[in-house]
Amino acid sequence: MRSERLSVRPFLRAASALAVVGALTSGCAAADRTVRSADESESSISPATAVSSASSAPSSSPSASPSSTDSTAPASGPLPDLGPATLAEIPADSDQVVEVVGAGVNSPDSTLVLYQRTASGWQAGAQWAAHNALHGWTEHKQQGDLRSPIGVFGLTDAGGFDPNPGSKLPYYRSDDFVIGGRGFEGESLAGSFDYVIAINYNRKAGVSPLDDTYPLGWERGTGVWIHVDHGGPTHGCVSIPKQDIVTLRGLLDPSLHPVIVMGDAADLAR
Repeated sequence: MRSERLSVRPFLRAASALAVVGALTSGCAAADRTVRSADESESSISPATAVSSASSAPSSSPSASPSSTDSTAPASGPLPDLGPATLAEIPADSDQVVEVVGAGVNSPDSTLVLYQRTASGWQAGAQWAAHNALHGWTEHKQQGDLRSPIGVFGLTDAGGFDPNPGSKLPYYRSDDFVIGGRGFEGESLAGSFDYVIAINYNRKAGVSPLDDTYPLGWERGTGVWIHVDHGGPTHGCVSIPKQDIVTLRGLLDPSLHPVIVMGDAADLAR
């Protein structure tokens, strides 16, 4: 399984390379209005004409769940929770790492922490409770499996329905970042794509998260993003509360070549 994960790393090496992440709420259901939803779109639209924006907007009110913990580590050091095989997949020029550590291989609950490399090691920033896919994690993602992909992936592009809140990553605003309907726990999905960060799993780097280029093929899962949490598991994406994704997007710096390391704790420790 480890060799398969390495097979998708060229996106990180060559281009510093889920379409909507808890939008891998993957395939986060679409209700009233159609939208290319995160991983396994349950609805379909033609590729959106996304507009790159550099405008800023005020932070929005927090989501109900999960709640942010906003705790920080007291000192710098090595990246925690990651074993030698996982560490070897992180590009040498990546000075920002978003760690998403799942509670279990079949669990939809996880924790997200942003680390930045310093002279004395990796410094942890805020820690946030997060959701991942309903059925947990997998090293061989398939469309409709309701699992999030395990691995190391680039973070090069952002977007959303709302105006740019101050993202340093290229930001693609579009009216097509819309989703309706209900989640797995009956919660409303409205607003889940107000802000998204594309995870470079099975996508082309440097384009809108809504782009429909899938290097591994559609059947391997699509539209894996980090998006606004709606209070329940996703279809394949990672989700955190709205005010926290605004904070995260303001911290991610393309000059530091950020990547996301994601998976269940046991797999990442290998």
